[in-house]
Amino acid sequence: MKNPLVSVVTPSFNQAIFLEDTIQSVLGQDYPEIEYIIIDGGSSDGSVEIIQKYESHLAWWVSEADDGQADAINKGMAKAQGELVAWLNSDDLYLPGAVADAVASYKAHPQVNFVYGNAITIDAGGYPLKELVFPEWGLEDLAGFRIICQPAVFMRREAFREVNGLDREYHFMLDHNLWVRIASLGEIRHENQFWAAARHHGEAKNVSQAAAFGRETLEMLDWMQANDKLIPVVTDHMRKVQAGAYRLNGRYLLDGGQYTEALKSYGEAFLNQPLYTARHWHRILYAFLGVLGVKNLDRYYSRYQASRRPDLSSMEKLQNWPGLSLRPSE
Repeated sequence: MKNPLVSVVTPSFNQAIFLEDTIQSVLGQDYPEIEYIIIDGGSSDGSVEIIQKYESHLAWWVSEADDGQADAINKGMAKAQGELVAWLNSDDLYLPGAVADAVASYKAHPQVNFVYGNAITIDAGGYPLKELVFPEWGLEDLAGFRIICQPAVFMRREAFREVNGLDREYHFMLDHNLWVRIASLGEIRHENQFWAAARHHGEAKNVSQAAAFGRETLEMLDWMQANDKLIPVVTDHMRKVQAGAYRLNGRYLLDGGQYTEALKSYGEAFLNQPLYTARHWHRILYAFLGVLGVKNLDRYYSRYQASRRPDLSSMEKLQNWPGLSLRPSE
């Protein structure tokens, strides 16, 4: 198989503070056949000027009002010509060699509908927060709300189009909804390599609108239970599916500071799958202490999270990579 074209779409809206690093992480890839498309939602913060700076490296770009992230990504994918496609949000990064590694996996396994790697999370300054290492999952696991990291996913363009792209009714779980629909077509594959950095910051949706993620998780549960193609999977693994949905809902409620509701949701997850839910004991404890009104809880939890930060300073290929800071700022 010759080197396939890979199309990358970046949706962006008023993310100038991060956008240039995102662009450079795509243009800095060592794979030659990349088609890069940027869909800006009519930004007014200097994003357009940044895009224009790199215009000669882009296959296409536009800055105009859209109907949200799913609409912007679908618009970009409609222009994409690559055999493989992906999207990289304007605050996330590809890590060195990500595209080449994804292509190598696809060339070795051309039957897969999408391939996904591992990721790291980073803070606003690019300092690593956590390593996200995933197992080999299939449709049953994704239906059970086992979440993979969106920027570490590369899809066959035909699979994306066969399921009609992203569902514009979803604003938070839009990626996971897409993975479930694509996985229902056939095989997916995991590669144990780090491909992306997902940025967590105060303006990110998963931080600023955490509780809304939880609501959409339960809405997706209802959708799967009514979807003819997914009913057999959901029925055969009902406890796993419900435990996954309520566990994820609890996590998002917890991130949103809704401790009582989070604890209730974790309780529903425990009733369906006790051992799986118990693995998240530290979050359940955090919710319980929040219900009790323990003061300075966020500070203690931040210290706990900081103690788990990975030390990536010895990884030579990450040195001086756009958007990354392997040592904390003073």
